[in-house]
Amino acid sequence: MNYLAHLYFAKPTADSHFGNLLGDFGGRRHVNGLPITVKNALENHYLVDRFTDAHPLVKEAKHFFSPQRKRFASVAIDVVFDHFLIQHWHRFNDQPLADFKHQSYGLLNTRQALMPSRMQQVVTSMTNNDWFKEYETVAGVGLALDNIARRIRFSNNFSGAAEDITRHYHELDAVFLAFFPELVEHVKIHNLER
Repeated sequence: MNYLAHLYFAKPTADSHFGNLLGDFGGRRHVNGLPITVKNALENHYLVDRFTDAHPLVKEAKHFFSPQRKRFASVAIDVVFDHFLIQHWHRFNDQPLADFKHQSYGLLNTRQALMPSRMQQVVTSMTNNDWFKEYETVAGVGLALDNIARRIRFSNNFSGAAEDITRHYHELDAVFLAFFPELVEHVKIHNLER
């Protein structure tokens, strides 16, 4: 769900943007016939996910969520980390965020025909409605998370996650600022999209 972070790590090409998001939409099941550039970008997606999921700081951040929401804490962390990436964008990228979004949306749209149907739907909605604008505020993050909670196919107590984020906003922000530079370095060292 951390779409902005995955696009942040993409190269400025359509294949890279496509591959770096494909991991959230069935990934390797859809790579037959796709160029090596897309496959390398998909592997970059998985590299980011593995590092994030295993990182002690990210595991620690799950404790900031109430017991009834802990099962889906990793989803909330993904989305709120995109929020913090927006808040601290100037620290990690020289390109203005508005320009980056415009470029990324355009690159994604050029690969729509190759995307699995669910990814086409999400990318169309993301680019037409500028999802990352919503992520600028905690209220917007909360709305996105509540929408995710409604789409979960079984009864859950995930809605209202913005309450936990608001309660622990500064702690989560500090976790992000400690974690994200390590992720940047990890991606740079592995350089899967050389």
